Amino acid sequence: MGFQKKDKPAPSPFEAEREAARRKALNALKRAKRAADKAGIALSEWEGEFIEGVTDRIKTYGRAFGDPEKGAPGQALSSMQGRKLKEITLKANGEEPKRRWGRRGPGASEG
Repeated sequence: MGFQKKDKPAPSPFEAEREAARRKALNALKRAKRAADKAGIALSEWEGEFIEGVTDRIKTYGRAFGDPEKGAPGQALSSMQGRKLKEITLKANGEEPKRRWGRRGPGASEG
């Protein structure tokens, strides 16, 4: 005879994975904001709104995007939101974001 609670069934592995992704995304957003504040780096208005808006959507809906084609199932952030969060984190840590291929800087020869 076990003394298990029968109130709530154990969460499915999918639900547990979604909850873990939600916590991971919220912690990453908090770390980015905290790193920027600690380093004294002013985030742009857009970056601040991005962090606040994504945080609110994750807390409300469990994920920050509505279209399932924009991110993996069970993930809290879409692929582009993850990329932007990584860029904000790099900026907050005082690092230069990696250049993406196809983008030319000033002075690059054309042709």
